[in-house]
Amino acid sequence: MVEEQPSSVVKKTEAPVPSIIPLDADDAEPLERILTNIGEFDRVVGGGIVPGSTILIGGDPGIGKSTLMLQVLSQLEQYQPLYVTGEESVQQIRARAARLGILHPSIGLVTTTSTEAVLELLEQSNTRVMVIDSIQTMATAALESAPGSIAQIRESAALLTRAAKQHNVALLLIGHITKEGALAGPKVLEHIVDTVLQFEGERFHTYRLLRALKNRYGSTNELGIFEMTDRGLREVPNPSEFFLSAATQGESGSVITIAVEGSRPLALEVQSLVTPSSYATPQRSSMGFDIRRLHMLIAVLEKRLGLALGRYDVFVNIAGGMRTSDPGVDFAVATAIISSLRDIPVAKDLAVFGEIGLTGEIRPVHLLEQRVNEAVRLGMKTVYAPQLPSVPQSLPLQWRSVERLVPAIVQIFGKHHARQAASHSS
Repeated sequence: MVEEQPSSVVKKTEAPVPSIIPLDADDAEPLERILTNIGEFDRVVGGGIVPGSTILIGGDPGIGKSTLMLQVLSQLEQYQPLYVTGEESVQQIRARAARLGILHPSIGLVTTTSTEAVLELLEQSNTRVMVIDSIQTMATAALESAPGSIAQIRESAALLTRAAKQHNVALLLIGHITKEGALAGPKVLEHIVDTVLQFEGERFHTYRLLRALKNRYGSTNELGIFEMTDRGLREVPNPSEFFLSAATQGESGSVITIAVEGSRPLALEVQSLVTPSSYATPQRSSMGFDIRRLHMLIAVLEKRLGLALGRYDVFVNIAGGMRTSDPGVDFAVATAIISSLRDIPVAKDLAVFGEIGLTGEIRPVHLLEQRVNEAVRLGMKTVYAPQLPSVPQSLPLQWRSVERLVPAIVQIFGKHHARQAASHSS
């Protein structure tokens, strides 16, 4: 036994004291951005890729993440881009690039699953942009766990992000999606990176949506729309015309609405089918629209308009496989349900939008002027929507200001067809 005296001196880690910069300092350098010349991608990331930032792109298998990243790198030849793959061989990447017509000699290909090897590339190469496909295949020798484990994903992402900021390299990480639709790996992965992009779409539809779930250098309200072709992803400059290209004509249960995704107005076709139910409990099904909100709208229609929907199956679909969470679609969904129930077609040059409250009021929606301008651009002749003072009075269409659901339905379908609703309201 050796007697020791406890030390009262605590060793402190020596670190330079950071300088304090006033918030209103005007000597700050403007934020540099790398433009990819792919307008939909640049829009979602906030106007271009910020050097030194880390972007995480998630999506279902086969949705087109690797295709999108190859097309992005093909526009950045002057930055000596590198494509690091841990899932596919160099021959597979070359075959995809040949199909896309982007076999550029300036794009470097590397096949590795070692995090340390990628760190050496970041230090020795002159690249300014690097893609890693995928982060789940990367593994560091400092940990004994298998690639794809929570510890490996977290440690590899942290090391790569730190090195990318140190060498001022824009890092784009491709991530897998779980069965629940979330990014595979720990939630802390989304806290490590600067931007999280969700690449989504239906496997049997040609359109793809790029959303920003997190963005330290821009807004999370932007939406990019692409179309998958045999030559890769193509930007959709007029998404409203894209979604309305196959709109039904003269059929009941179809209504045009102007929804807003991010800051972009989109004209969508809302379809509904109401049929007598052969079950004790009627079916309620929704594709592209929140099913809980559909239940609420059905309850409002039953209570405020006296519609006996308890004996009918109600199906709602946003045509084209589009998904929307905009509450301004409520009025269109309710109108489509009544149109199908009464078997009365709604004119295709008529658009409706507005949020429906539990008391039957039609509430104002945000970005009303943008919605109106989109309706004018598409040649709509009549719009039913809540009135706001900012809307100009001189419009090349008929504006029908509505505040309550019952009078609005009477205006759209006429007194004869809305007699039940009017009598119930009175």
